[in-house]
Amino acid sequence: MRPAALLCATVLALLPSTALAAAPLAPPDAGIDGLMQAYDGQVPGAAVLVLYDGQPVFRRGYGLAVVEDGSPVTPASNFRLASVSKQFTAAAVLLLVEDGRLALDQPARRWLPELPPAAAGITLRQLLSHTSGLLDYEDLMDPADTRQVHDTDVLALLAREDRLAFVPGSKYRYSNSGYALLALIVGRAAGTDFASFLQQRIFQPLGMAHTVAHQAGVDQVAQRAYGYSEVDGRWQRTDQSTTSGVLGDGGIYSSLDDLARWDAALCDDRLLLAASRKAMFSPATATTEADVPHYGFGWRLNGRMHWHSGESIGFRNVILRYPDKHLTVIVLSNRNAPEPYPLALKIAQRWLDTLQ
Repeated sequence: MRPAALLCATVLALLPSTALAAAPLAPPDAGIDGLMQAYDGQVPGAAVLVLYDGQPVFRRGYGLAVVEDGSPVTPASNFRLASVSKQFTAAAVLLLVEDGRLALDQPARRWLPELPPAAAGITLRQLLSHTSGLLDYEDLMDPADTRQVHDTDVLALLAREDRLAFVPGSKYRYSNSGYALLALIVGRAAGTDFASFLQQRIFQPLGMAHTVAHQAGVDQVAQRAYGYSEVDGRWQRTDQSTTSGVLGDGGIYSSLDDLARWDAALCDDRLLLAASRKAMFSPATATTEADVPHYGFGWRLNGRMHWHSGESIGFRNVILRYPDKHLTVIVLSNRNAPEPYPLALKIAQRWLDTLQ
């Protein structure tokens, strides 16, 4: 990172946790407002942030966070991140590697002996890179059981299946199962629960005051955006599903303002050492997914762009980072469609066209 960008990112991180929330919105941008028109008004909305050189150059909410009472989306609204959560799970693992409590090539069964013999060859590195061969836990759930499952339930489901989809390390297959297990491994290695570890080692140190790995009945989500789906032309609340209680693969709630602090922390050593960040953003495996030639640890890698989407019932999100251009675009939405990835690419292009 060039010195100017480093200075801006450092200043951002040193601000009190209320500073971003109190900052004025960026001036309207007719181009972005036009792209986001479908999210504006009395409908489930979206929040958009563009960071350049560590500073917010566009920061705006559209539509409603809570349709029933008309609460608007703001940059402080907290959305369920869904699979954007995976980068935080990966960071937690890497912090414990730095602590000497975990090693990337340790067998997962070292920490999760409940796993069946077929999983003996699976390593933490393979869980992080979706190359473990684990079965999808969603496919093992009883469709008649409407109770929410949690990370421990994922382990119990997998423990009953002494089989894998493929030999560990031989293929890539996106795996929510792997990240649920990583959350359990973090908890066992740290001697605490996963949500508490995230608070103590990531969210609090970075000033992400309102970000939480949400557990119903345990914590509250401040300024919460609720998820909706359009059914027969009307928006219905569809905020939680049977898998919404699984934390490691998608259970974090956060806002634009808190994610700006997270983005800044990915630029220097304030959270992770350079070697850990390099591991996170280096290709760990090739994939056949569109726009994902490689996957790192919690991040999709497409040339100079590092990105990840997150989809769960009622939420669609995406974060794009262009480290060489010091540019980040985040779009969070509390509706079932459309996917915001194409929108985020168009928003990013408005800056990339001037930075060539």
